[in-house]
Amino acid sequence: MAKKLTRRQFMKRAFATTSTVIIASSFGYWYARYFEPKQLEVSSHLIKHPAIPKQFHNVKIVQFSDTHVGHHFTLEQLKKIVDKINDFKPDLLFFTGDLMDEPNKYAATNHLIPILEQLEAPLGKFAIYGNHDHGGYGSEIYKKLMNQTGFTLLMNTSEEIHIEDSKISIVGLDDVMLGRPNFEQAFKDVDPSSFTILLAHEPDIAERAEEVGAHMQLSGHSHGGQIQLPFFGPLITPPLGSIYYEGDHLIGPSEMFLYVNRGLGTTRLPLRFLAKPEISIFTLVST
Repeated sequence: MAKKLTRRQFMKRAFATTSTVIIASSFGYWYARYFEPKQLEVSSHLIKHPAIPKQFHNVKIVQFSDTHVGHHFTLEQLKKIVDKINDFKPDLLFFTGDLMDEPNKYAATNHLIPILEQLEAPLGKFAIYGNHDHGGYGSEIYKKLMNQTGFTLLMNTSEEIHIEDSKISIVGLDDVMLGRPNFEQAFKDVDPSSFTILLAHEPDIAERAEEVGAHMQLSGHSHGGQIQLPFFGPLITPPLGSIYYEGDHLIGPSEMFLYVNRGLGTTRLPLRFLAKPEISIFTLVST
C-alpha cells in the first residue's frame, strides 16, 4: 500500500516542484536572451558540381545575413562579425538581406559605413534586399548604404564573375514579400551553361529557382525559427520561411543546392533557443 502523504510533505513537494519550474524557466529565458544570441556558429560546406570551372576550384564564399542592427544587435557586435569574416579571407562575400531592423528609425546609419567598408573579398561583395530593408520606407536608405560600402546590390539583376577565361553567374532576386521580384528579369542575361548562384532572401521560393536554372540558392529570413523546441522544431516561422527554415536541402529534379542561413540578429523578440546565429562558408569544388 502506498504511503499516504502528510499535508506538510505534500506542501514541501509542491513547493519544490514549483521552485524547479521557476528556476528552469528563468534559466531558459536567461540562456535564450543573453547566451545563445552570442554563440556564433560557423558552418562549412563543399559545393561540388560539374558546371563549376576548374579555375573556380577552391573559391571560398562567405554568406552572412539578417543582422537586424538596432534590435539588440549593436555596432560593436557588427564590428566583431566583420573581423571574423575577414579572418576567413573570402573570395566572394554575400549578404542576404535585413541589415537594419527598421532602417528609417535607425539613427546611426552613417556609423555602419566605416564598418562595412572594411569587409574584403577580391572577387566581389554582393547584397540583396530583405523585407526589413524595404520596410518602413527603407529601400533608398539601404541602397545608398550598400553602394557606399562597396557592395553590388542585385535587384532582379545578375553579374558574371570571371577568373581567366572562365566564369560563374551571381543572380539577385528582389525581396519577395515587400519588393517586386521578377525571375525572368533576374535570369534574362544569365548564360545557362555557367554555374549560377541565386541570392534570394526568402527560402521558400526554391522550387521556382530550380525551374529557372539556378544551381545553388542562398537565403536567410527565417532565423532558424529563432526559438525551437526539441523534437518539435520552431515555434513560429515567417511567411516564405516555413518550408525551409534552416540548413541545406536538395531541390527538384536537378537537385539544386539550397542553404538557409539562420542569420546573426533577432527581430520581434531578442531571443534565440536552439537556433544559434550563423556565418556560412562554401568552398566550390570543380568535378
